[in-house]
Order: sequence, then structure tokens, then C-alpha cells
Amino acid sequence: MKAPQPAARWLPDFLLLSLLWGSSFLFLQKVSYAMGALPTSWMRVSIAALCLLPVVLLKHQGAILWRHRRELVLVGVFNSGLPFSLYAYALLSITTGLSSILNTMAPLFGALIAWLVFKEQLTRWRTLGMVLGFLGAALLALEAPGGVSFKPGGSGLAIACCLLGGLSYGISGNYTQRYLQHIPPMVLATGSQVGASIALLLPAIWLWPGHAPDLPTWGALLVSAALCTGFAYVLFFRLIAQLGSSGAMTVTYVAPVFASVIGVVVLDEKITGWMLGCAAVVLAGTALATGLLPLKKASVSAR
Repeated sequence: MKAPQPAARWLPDFLLLSLLWGSSFLFLQKVSYAMGALPTSWMRVSIAALCLLPVVLLKHQGAILWRHRRELVLVGVFNSGLPFSLYAYALLSITTGLSSILNTMAPLFGALIAWLVFKEQLTRWRTLGMVLGFLGAALLALEAPGGVSFKPGGSGLAIACCLLGGLSYGISGNYTQRYLQHIPPMVLATGSQVGASIALLLPAIWLWPGHAPDLPTWGALLVSAALCTGFAYVLFFRLIAQLGSSGAMTVTYVAPVFASVIGVVVLDEKITGWMLGCAAVVLAGTALATGLLPLKKASVSAR
């Protein structure tokens, strides 16, 4: 992780991003029910790209966007296209609260990839954190609503999709931190949404719904795309520049609080004691794995 930065520099972005991503589960679920997972994801990233692209051009950063188009398409696939589609599918069968808790695995996957691929030091405490994180996710899955089923639409498949989405975020976060730090956050946000839109275009056309969404669905889609995606990713890439990928992804610790409250108030979802207990295990494990809880005695490498 990067050296600690003064909280006044990053905390406002951190809290605002937590609110935007926490509320995105509500909007994503509503639109996914109406349009399907892949068309929803394509519309989300495409609208976000259309909102951001004029800003990049006005800032005379179009040349930077074009010069790094290949890298940005790659980031777009793993940071938006793939995880958005996986979470949109998962929300068809599990609650927004459960999916947001599973989303807290993203920093853990980021730390795991940093160790396996980029050979970052992994201490005994960080190893324990990874074990705890995956254990918490497994326990959470055991008590999923309706039982664990890997049939289409089953909770087991939905949980697996959420975990794959977290893995995808971990890949993109590490890649961005190591290879794209020199690119302005606005260009990163715009390029990633354009790249995701290109990647999802053909699947979205193939699975396009045969009926037109109603006005509330379009409203939820616009909010999800413009605010919870386009503007949110500007904040996210700015946080990566300040805190590093693992530090920035800890925003997923706070997002479930907003997602759960919104789910209870708006959707009448239930938050059980088991979910809260498993969430605590996942959060504790992820905090250890990412080094958010640095322990002085954790200086002996586990490798």
C-alpha cells in the first residue's frame, strides 16, 4: 500500500464514493429486472461514457485517451464490463445487502493478486486475513436465502458471480496502480467506460429485451450510469492515485452500510445476525490482508 495520506485530502471522495456505490445496488437491481443483466450493464457504461467523453475533450485530453486506448479497453473490461454484468445477474436472485457484503472481497482479491503476480510481501497476519476473508464468504454463502443452488437463477451461482466480480476488480486495481498511474483520472474513467461499452455491445444486442422499459427504469438507469458509474469512477481513480489500489478498494467496506440501509428502507430487505457476523469476519480478514490493520509483529514474511 502507498504511504498514508492526510485524511482531509481523500476522505470526502472516499465517503461520497461509498454512498454512490452503495446506492448503485438498488438502481442496478431495478434495471436488471426490467432489461436483463448484459443490456443493463452495456447501457450503464455507455451512458457513463457519453457523459464523461465531452469533459475529456473540453480538457484537451483526447490525445491521451487515444494514445492509451488499448490499455484503457483492458481496464474497462475488468473494472466495469465484467463485474457490472456479474453483479447485475447476481441481483436477480439475491438481495442488495448480501451482494454488497460480498463486494467487500474485492480488496482481498487485490491483495492476493499483488502477492501472486507482483510478488508483494505477504506476512503471516496478511495470510491469516486472506483465510478469514474467504472463510467469511463461505459461511455467508451457506446461509444464503433459499439455500445454495448453482442452477440458473440460484443463490449459489449469484454468490459465485459476486466473487468473480471482486476478482475482476482486484485485477483492474492492480493493473491501474502499476501501469496507468501517469494517466489523468478523468481519462482513466472515460476510457474504461468506453472500453467496457465496446466489449459489451454485441452480447447486449443479442440479449436485448423485447419490450421497452418504463420511465422509472430509465430514471434509475440514468442515475446509475451518470453518478454511480461515470462520476464515481473519477473519484475511484483519484483515490487509487492517493491511496494505492488496495487502499482505494477499501471503499467497499463502507459501501455495504449504505447499500444495506437503502435495502431495508426502500426494498424491505432483512439483515440477519448471521449476515452481520459473516460480514465482520470478511471485513476483519480483508483489513488484515490489505495491511489496513498493520501489526508490528507481522514483519516475518509467510513466503
